Amino acid sequence: MGSDGASVGTNTSNTTPVLCVLGPTAAGKTGLAVELCQSLPFEIVSVDSALIYRGMDIGTAKPDAETLQRAPHALIDIIHPRETYSVSKFLSDAQQEISRISQAGRIPLLVGGTMLYYNALWHGLSDLPESDATVRRQLQKQADKAGWEALHAELARVDPQSAQRIHPNDPQRLIRALEVYRVSGLPLSQMQNNRQSNDLYNFFNIGIQPSDRSVLHGIIATRFDEMLEQGFVDEVKALINEPEIHRDLPSMRCVGYRQVWGMLDNEFSYSEMRERGKAATRQLAKRQLTWMRRMEALRVIDLAPRMSDLAQLDGFEQWLRSAGA
Repeated sequence: MGSDGASVGTNTSNTTPVLCVLGPTAAGKTGLAVELCQSLPFEIVSVDSALIYRGMDIGTAKPDAETLQRAPHALIDIIHPRETYSVSKFLSDAQQEISRISQAGRIPLLVGGTMLYYNALWHGLSDLPESDATVRRQLQKQADKAGWEALHAELARVDPQSAQRIHPNDPQRLIRALEVYRVSGLPLSQMQNNRQSNDLYNFFNIGIQPSDRSVLHGIIATRFDEMLEQGFVDEVKALINEPEIHRDLPSMRCVGYRQVWGMLDNEFSYSEMRERGKAATRQLAKRQLTWMRRMEALRVIDLAPRMSDLAQLDGFEQWLRSAGA
């Protein structure tokens, strides 16, 4: 068991084997995952906060239709770009997909570079927030004016599971449950249920890390130019024309999209957009690699890996046998 909470070893009856392939953008994660699915009983769950959006295909380097036919990916194209998607929602969705795949007799293969999502899956959600005096005073005033039944009705709307456990005449616990929701945006029950999520799974974590950072930068530059050739600017134009789409949405803050939008708003030229987009992608890769350096249980391989490279990873074949492959 490493500091990332990922246990590796012989699977037991009460844990689900899960293979994780993570790495910086453009590192070759999808290619390796598709190859694994062609040879072994894996099924992919995307761990990417950009691939969730419908209509954002080119700029996110979303797998094309042929690739998805050969190796379907869960958790892509699941929401409209005007919608938001939280870490807690990912955790819930990923756990459901892992359960579905496992029950079908296959092995979940999580693939992507959104390290916050992996962290939630390995560690569970963050601990409960500290008490907030301002929020508690607001809730007390609301109770004084409308009554405790009204607060309990509000709790039932935002956190039905906690409302079933907490009586309307229990003001201390009622205030705390609503306080947690208002401070964190997450139901108390969900935070409590998911905190030990890593105990459910037998993870084997593979990290793709470049032995030469300049090689990754070259791949990033080439891929961004290819996106532009494939019609990335037109993709962003189409999104701009969608109702309720604006620049402050999380979807439009994705790397590449905000740079193209800036160009379309005449903030800078095409050539500057191109350089800004590449620089932002390099910065994203740097942040991803910084996360990965803190993950002690990570088995590391170089860029553009093949399935044959996995045999050199300590414990992989043993884990694979324990997973039933």
